Amino acid sequence: MENGGPQNGRPPIPARLLGVGVRGARTVTKATGIDRAVEVAAEEAIVAAVESKAVERAMARVLEGPVVQEAVEGALESEKVKQALLEAMDSELVDEVWRRLLASEETQQLVERIAEAPEVRAAISAQGMGLVGDIGRTIGNLARRLDDRFERTARRLLFRRPRVLPTDRAGVVSRALAMAIDGVFVNLAFTAFTAFAALITLAANAFGGNGEGGGSLAIAVGSTAWLSFGAIYLVGFWSLAGQTPGMRFVGIRLDQERLPPRRSFRRLVGLGLSVITFGIGFLGVVFGERRRAWEDRLSGSEVIYDDRLPEPAPWSLPVSKEEPLSDSAASAAPAE
Repeated sequence: MENGGPQNGRPPIPARLLGVGVRGARTVTKATGIDRAVEVAAEEAIVAAVESKAVERAMARVLEGPVVQEAVEGALESEKVKQALLEAMDSELVDEVWRRLLASEETQQLVERIAEAPEVRAAISAQGMGLVGDIGRTIGNLARRLDDRFERTARRLLFRRPRVLPTDRAGVVSRALAMAIDGVFVNLAFTAFTAFAALITLAANAFGGNGEGGGSLAIAVGSTAWLSFGAIYLVGFWSLAGQTPGMRFVGIRLDQERLPPRRSFRRLVGLGLSVITFGIGFLGVVFGERRRAWEDRLSGSEVIYDDRLPEPAPWSLPVSKEEPLSDSAASAAPAE
């Protein structure tokens, strides 16, 4: 057997001496607490190294580098990761989390705060008004086409010369549609008066009047009030806005922004004359070149088409910013 090799299956003498020395050193360090001090010092050194600015900068460089980005992209594109995410989303745990989240009081408060937000209410109101405006524009465009078609047909039937050039004056269909819509508004606003008329009828019957007398009184008072309310409605809108709600919905208006009250009253008289003569006063709208009825002639006004553009939604408007003063304005501004 060679020198230094194992003797009878036992380690060589130097190895045994070294092992004995190591075991002895361990025993001594345990007894004196040196091993614990070394572990604490090593732990502190590792913590200090991790918390150092150099390690923080190194980690930031690694996270911002292409290696992490490529690793994340590779993980997202992995079929196993996709399958794991889909299984997690389909699990009962996710359903339970959503149920608890939706049933929580905090979620209900959040929904209520969002619903009560003025921005949300303004958006809903703008959507509703925009829908009404779109319907009005569609009906108005259809009425304009019917104006021309009705005029051509009426002139052809009565052997009148057809119109050569197009006009921006409103035709009979648009006017009639606007008048019908205004009649609906007047009747809706007038329904409150029916209760008052019913009270008058009951009072008349209670004080000895007969049913026929009370009914006649209610009819007379109701008819007078309805005509008065309709007259105030028309004169008021002609004088204040130059168009009634029905005219605005159809897309027509007077050629003046505000008609003076006296001329508005004259227009009302002309409208009444056109109605009680069974529409004779409206023939000028069909056969006249300027489409003028009696009310237009008496008031010195005309009804024209109102080209309305859809208003933008409030959330699509650009945020107004104060523009900087130009050089001339800045030089003209007084220095404080």
